[in-house]
Amino acid sequence: MLNINEIFYSVQGEGLRAGMPCVFVRLQGCKLRCVWCDTPYALDKRTPEQQMNVDELLERIKQYRCAFVEFTGGEPLEQPEILQVMTQLCDEGYTVAVETGGHMDITVVDPRVIRIVDVKCPGSMMTKHNRLENLDHLSRHDEVKFVIASRTDYEWAVDIVRRYALPEKIDTILFSPAFGLLPYLDLVQWILEDALPVRFQIQLHKHIWSPDTRGV
Repeated sequence: MLNINEIFYSVQGEGLRAGMPCVFVRLQGCKLRCVWCDTPYALDKRTPEQQMNVDELLERIKQYRCAFVEFTGGEPLEQPEILQVMTQLCDEGYTVAVETGGHMDITVVDPRVIRIVDVKCPGSMMTKHNRLENLDHLSRHDEVKFVIASRTDYEWAVDIVRRYALPEKIDTILFSPAFGLLPYLDLVQWILEDALPVRFQIQLHKHIWSPDTRGV
């Protein structure tokens, strides 16, 4: 059985496909406790909103007339059963993405899936849990995200981008200001000053709806 927090239909708020209609499956449970986590209600694996088996989840997803599905959390890859779900959706022609906190092995994920790896900067207080060897196993269509709360986070992220030669491996490197902690303009100016080949992004859904609205 899969522990599910919520399933909802919205527009993608982040990444290369920001603004596109998407079915989100938020799984329940995550070992990390990032300081700025905006989904604390999805962290405790002992308190899922609902449980579904693979077939039930697939049936629920297919009720939406949308060919783009993203698995998020919590941490999706802490529940191995989700791998089968992602593969089956790929087999049926869906565009599938998974957002992972970066502490789980991404090589087990079907290579057709877009793996969005959220590398934890020092401000998250979870840097020691990063599985940086994941960055050696990226496909061109994968995305790497850094949530940045300070200049220290920024400089740390720049070092990772350069040390792992990320622009040579993937097309989408995301620098995202931690919501409410870092002014957008500060991060934009740093990126421009360093001529970094990264994509500045904001969380669109927090500007369309109230920042604390769930299910969007």
